[in-house]
Amino acid sequence: MNAPVDMDHARIAATTPLDRLDPSNPAIFRDDAWQPYFARLRAEAPVHHCPESMFGPYWSITTYKDIMQCELAHKVLSSDSLHGGISIRDRDKALRLPMFIAMDPPQHDDQRKVVQPIVAPDNLAKMEGIIRARAIEILEGLPRNETFNWVDRVSIELTVSMLATLFDFPQEQRRRLSHWSDCATALPMPGGLIETEDQREAALAEMLGVFTGLWNERVNAAPRPDLISMLAHGAATRNMTPREFMGNLVLLIVGGNDTTRNSISGGVLFLNENPAEYAKLRANPALVETMVPEIIRYQTPLAHMRRTATADFEVGGRTIRAGEKVVMWYISGNRDPAAIEEPDRFLIDRKRPRQHLSFGFGIHRCVGNRLAEMQLKILWEEILQRFPTIEVVGKPQRVYSAFVHGITDLPVRIPG
Repeated sequence: MNAPVDMDHARIAATTPLDRLDPSNPAIFRDDAWQPYFARLRAEAPVHHCPESMFGPYWSITTYKDIMQCELAHKVLSSDSLHGGISIRDRDKALRLPMFIAMDPPQHDDQRKVVQPIVAPDNLAKMEGIIRARAIEILEGLPRNETFNWVDRVSIELTVSMLATLFDFPQEQRRRLSHWSDCATALPMPGGLIETEDQREAALAEMLGVFTGLWNERVNAAPRPDLISMLAHGAATRNMTPREFMGNLVLLIVGGNDTTRNSISGGVLFLNENPAEYAKLRANPALVETMVPEIIRYQTPLAHMRRTATADFEVGGRTIRAGEKVVMWYISGNRDPAAIEEPDRFLIDRKRPRQHLSFGFGIHRCVGNRLAEMQLKILWEEILQRFPTIEVVGKPQRVYSAFVHGITDLPVRIPG
């Protein structure tokens, strides 16, 4: 981003009256200018009420400690789609999607247990060889001495091929998974991926139709170790409504696609922005182990999670009333100097690299966190065996969203 725009964001963050400061504006994430907004809130109003925004009124929780308190308060801070779900953006009640991350116990717990075996240690061990083979194939096919989009050629390719494996979905159709994922999370806007809610619903209806065919095949066959078979045979999921099946598909596809994809892109960018760390990695490839969680912290692939208070709740000396919207800004908690030493530095040998909020905490902690880390670890092991450097040669293009903190285009070049 050019300096004048950056300065404008810094000025807005510093001079806007606190009661009008709105960190949910998607433009600040698209412009990679979110840092001063959250630094000010952490310092001056860690529990902050915004009375007016494009998403309506909401509370911001911006410090690591307060976010942890809210994560553990699931009895009064609801994730349920009936109350608004997990994103700051309210959808029409008829369009809300029930999914287990947007449910409260006991329904949440019962449905989550159905898919948990996909990431059990023995299953992860079996997947390691598949991930490595895919990573090698992707990397070996990359061009030398020419500019290409790392997001498209590597980040998306690795994540959708892995998702297709988890679903036992046809590999030749794997790009449909990333398309549905993007449609599920995009803000409707003129010229955007989707322009209306009707277009989103059409894309998700197409997804549901394809997956219903797979469900019907697997519900009448013996149980298999893929996500669709698990859902079809699970006691808590086999009688889902079509809308609930759609919701859980969106959760599993977005959870398996957006987060890992954007961390793969972010890692290349951060190493280029921090050449001393890149040199450190080349000198000691074993640092991949601690670099991976540091990438995930520094990127924070989902900027926030939302809850809705079902009773009055006190946090940080402020009282949130029943019915009010609470936004836990993971992206801010991950830069909180009270919890993380030198949080604005990208350090691949950080002493406690897993002390971050990118996977959430408590009952909703990301079910696929170890799989995400494994994909990144294997990819970087294979990169370091092949390429002394990957050069970022242009500005990254970022997602216009206060929810998915993502990169759509990262121009890179691999010297031959």
